[in-house]
Amino acid sequence: MTRPKKGADDLSLPKATVQKIITEILQPSPGVTFAKDARDLLIDCCVEFITLISSEANEIAEKEAKKTIATEHIDKALRELGFPEYVQEVLASAGEHKEALKTREKKTNKMDQSGLSEAELLRQQEELFKSATEKYNQGPT
Repeated sequence: MTRPKKGADDLSLPKATVQKIITEILQPSPGVTFAKDARDLLIDCCVEFITLISSEANEIAEKEAKKTIATEHIDKALRELGFPEYVQEVLASAGEHKEALKTREKKTNKMDQSGLSEAELLRQQEELFKSATEKYNQGPT
């Protein structure tokens, strides 16, 4: 696989997010820090890993005549590229994400938030339209 040449539009990961992950993973040790150039190298490695896995998963999906890359394509890509030790954790994470999507709070719209019935909201809307029409017909004051 050949990777596109680096350019101004190169993909990256947010440095602050990666730094937060590093900080959470590493045990706090007095006098030990993670150098910025090491963090940047880690970001480049992560982007390369994501590119590698997604490209392989895309090829697998294409071979299966699928237009959507699914979890099973990521599973196969990890195995075929020699990363079978990641599969269990990746699948567990995918399952957690799926469950989180099911249980997340549904967004409520303004109508639901108002606590008023649809009929009452319609009545208020008609009053506002009537008031606006009267003001418009009066002209400038």
